[in-house]
Amino acid sequence: MSDRTIGMWLYSNGGGDKIGKKIIKKLKERGIETIDNINLRHAIAKNSHILYEDIKLDKLDLFFSYNAGEQTQYQMYLYQALNRVIPMINTYDSFALTEDKFQTSFVLRNAGVKTADYKLCHRDDGHQLKKIIKKWDKMVYKPTDGWGGVGLTKIENEANLDMLLPFLNQMDLRYFYVEKFINYDNTDFRVDIVDDEFIGCYGRKASGTDWRTNVTSGGSIFMRDANDDIIAVAKKAAKVCGVDIAGVDIIYDREKEEYIVLEVNGIPAFATPEQEKMGLDFNEKKIEKIVELIDKKTKK
Repeated sequence: MSDRTIGMWLYSNGGGDKIGKKIIKKLKERGIETIDNINLRHAIAKNSHILYEDIKLDKLDLFFSYNAGEQTQYQMYLYQALNRVIPMINTYDSFALTEDKFQTSFVLRNAGVKTADYKLCHRDDGHQLKKIIKKWDKMVYKPTDGWGGVGLTKIENEANLDMLLPFLNQMDLRYFYVEKFINYDNTDFRVDIVDDEFIGCYGRKASGTDWRTNVTSGGSIFMRDANDDIIAVAKKAAKVCGVDIAGVDIIYDREKEEYIVLEVNGIPAFATPEQEKMGLDFNEKKIEKIVELIDKKTKK
């Protein structure tokens, strides 16, 4: 007889369906029932309840949301409401923070975690950007809420900037976020952390002439170990952002000769079956730690 019930929404592609089954089985062994595939897109809020079919989600002991690809604004809105009354992994606040590049960099820098130098300015403040390009030489324009390398634009000179500004103005953005372009070897470290514990690491490498390591932008994955410095940086970044589960992207700045955090992801993917064949073997450890975390957060 279980005294605890959680809701789960986990991505199913890339081997996610099998991962979900393993998590459910391990939770059951600890006396925790799981209602699977709760897509908040199909939920409605009515008075004091958030209903999914006939289930009152606000009565669950926890909700585990882990699906980056199918997130909608409506879901995020309900995610926020639900987290006001029940525990979530990750919490809405930490998830929303890591979804925003500027807010993440701002919080990390204030906590002493190294990131790329950045500037956020109002959309009408084009002369600020011109001052920056003169000083920085090269910079990267980033949508604050993009993922997978989408929309990243490298600006190499003032002429590039002049071409980009009318396009950005058309997009009706209220502000521009730019980062100084880091001189690095076109590879990064993706470090997985769960509940302040190191889970695993792999590398990603940009393809050909591209400088983006994101797999969705053509980057490829390779086996790579993390040293103690990298693990310490990743743990601190995850802690500062308040995420229980994090994938921290770290690169080595060749000019400053130090590791810097490029991004903190609140929904880092498990290794796919193809990656497991390559030797990426952290899935079991990650599943175990997530199950322990759910157990800890739902203890009555």
